[in-house]
Amino acid sequence: MTRSPRPRTRLAALALVPVLTLGLASCGESEESSASEKLAVGVFLPGSISDTGFMQSAYEGVERIETDMADEVDISFVEEVAQPDYQQVLNKLASENDLVVSVGGQTDADLRTVAPTFPDVTFVEIGGPSDAEPMENLAYYDPEQAEAEYLSGAAAALVSESGSIGFIGGIELPAIVNASQAFANGAEAAVPGTTVVDAQFIGDFNDPAKAKQAAAANYGAGVDVIGQIVNLGKTGIEQAARDADGSMVGGPIPGECSADSPYIGYVKTDIGAEIEYAVDVVLDDTFEAAQVPFGLTTDRDGTDFTLCTDDAEVVAALDEIRESVASGDVEPY
Repeated sequence: MTRSPRPRTRLAALALVPVLTLGLASCGESEESSASEKLAVGVFLPGSISDTGFMQSAYEGVERIETDMADEVDISFVEEVAQPDYQQVLNKLASENDLVVSVGGQTDADLRTVAPTFPDVTFVEIGGPSDAEPMENLAYYDPEQAEAEYLSGAAAALVSESGSIGFIGGIELPAIVNASQAFANGAEAAVPGTTVVDAQFIGDFNDPAKAKQAAAANYGAGVDVIGQIVNLGKTGIEQAARDADGSMVGGPIPGECSADSPYIGYVKTDIGAEIEYAVDVVLDDTFEAAQVPFGLTTDRDGTDFTLCTDDAEVVAALDEIRESVASGDVEPY
């Protein structure tokens, strides 16, 4: 494949249309030759790189690639894109890159429309449907959120004092629904009889107000620990937790444990590691158009749970449950 030079740029949503219509500036002959030898990678992040969630985790991988692979890779990304613009952005990225990585199952329909029109471009979707059929040039990378949320539910049940816990998700995508069921299953495995109230899906990963409202309703109903997949919406849950003297689960980027924090622990889901993997397999010419898992049952680092308590019984119980998941002895959902 002949690779043309690509700019390493940040294309913000507010300037999306003007930026996408700009041509590339010409380069000197030596710069052109050097850039053409690099793998051009475009990363599509429909949310914000400061969402403290999946998009930020993905962006941290972009930063690592910029630092560690600058001699081999020319990487750019687009963030904060409205759903009606997904296809336009994907078309633009595909026209300028050798590899396009799209983060989030909400981009799946548009990605499956775009990929066949660019047969010489490699596409990877992270967090798409686990039962989606890969295309000739489209692979699906599964963060195995359900495995992490199984541990999350177990941890929530183990530290709950009321015996009642809840889960708040963003968009009701299959992967998020499966994760909520895994959360409930993990709780039952850790402390049989734990009450897990019906999961709430607020329709947005990045709306703190909606997340706070849902969390307040949970805490008001006797829930004392809430699991979540809501990215920026976590700030709303955190505020509700502090108001109600409740607890919650953090992630997908592990944070610090502190005495004044409402967090009982953090789900780890390293989306950036999956982008790095995609780059590596394309560079090595080992890319497979397949469903590729990144969970505890694989040797690909990406999923785990960090517990904030040092209570020996809780730690031992969670370690045993983690091993049961990693060994494949239990199905999260």
